[in-house]
Amino acid sequence: MAAVAARSGLRRMFSIADFATPNTRMFSISAFAPPSPPTPPPKADPSPNLFVSGLSKRTTTDGLREAFAKFGEVEHARVVTDRVTGFSKGFGFVRYVSVEDAAKGIEGMDGKFLDGWVIFAEYARPRPPPQMGGATLQPQQSWGTPSGSWGSQ
Repeated sequence: MAAVAARSGLRRMFSIADFATPNTRMFSISAFAPPSPPTPPPKADPSPNLFVSGLSKRTTTDGLREAFAKFGEVEHARVVTDRVTGFSKGFGFVRYVSVEDAAKGIEGMDGKFLDGWVIFAEYARPRPPPQMGGATLQPQQSWGTPSGSWGSQ
């Protein structure tokens, strides 16, 4: 009798009849679906400031200024560089005198080649305000009290 009960228990345990009802499923389909792609950040409002990405490591600030000056009066141009090597980090900023010139600069340079690389130009987003979460505004404490000289006691 115990053997029959054990077999029926195993049959019940491994049976899918309990899960095969038409309205219920054993697993949710959404658990196996790929995650939805992240939403791209919103487009920046038109402004005279442009963010330029995809720059070559050999691109200089003067080269960036000359390339964008063909489409309007450039007030300021800057390639962000690595502090150690001095090479471009691959992006920079261009500020035009007017929003209209900036629109012409985007239209003329977005997706074009500069120093052998395809670059992308778009309106620059404003920098987010700094977060005060873990940062302290007070200076750090020094170890020990200051003394006039190393040898005095």
